[in-house]
Amino acid sequence: MSNPDPDLWAEFDNLKPARPDPMGGHPDNEPAGFGFRTGVRSAKVALGFAVYALILGTTLVITGAVVFIARSQWLLLGLMVLVQAAFVYGFIQLARQARNRRSPR
Repeated sequence: MSNPDPDLWAEFDNLKPARPDPMGGHPDNEPAGFGFRTGVRSAKVALGFAVYALILGTTLVITGAVVFIARSQWLLLGLMVLVQAAFVYGFIQLARQARNRRSPR
């Protein structure tokens, strides 16, 4: 007779730990720069994330700007311009880090 409720984690408990992921050229074998701390190892993927964040932020800012123009709320429209400037600055920083993968922390 088989156990109707087997321990689903028993298989994983019997596994040995995985070996560390060595990265050549880094003293502590841990790469630095944008994307590596989040598990992204490709510069193209890191740059793609930066572009995605810029596009998403720009879409939200444009939506807010349209609403504020329709309601004649010019002060909030100015705030949207500042928010967009922050998105562009953030994109530039993320893109620089994605290109410079071996920079020290």
